[in-house]
Amino acid sequence: MKTENEKMNFEEALARLEAVVKELEDGRLPLERSLELFAEGIGLSKICSRYLEEAEQRIAILTADEKGGITLKEMSSFAPGEAKP
Repeated sequence: MKTENEKMNFEEALARLEAVVKELEDGRLPLERSLELFAEGIGLSKICSRYLEEAEQRIAILTADEKGGITLKEMSSFAPGEAKP
């Protein structure tokens, strides 16, 4: 079962992560609350990283065809292990 954080989209996770960092940087929190926020921040960071990795995999690669034109090729269209230009 997914946690509430895993249902967040990238923008929501990033905004919450920024809020967590701001709270931690304040330095006036009790230790226990700081540890809770730190753990939440790690989870949010992982969510953001997953979104960014997925986005990177979907980025279109520009390749020149024989006529000098530009062709868009999705990274996901490459077979696993196939060299990417």
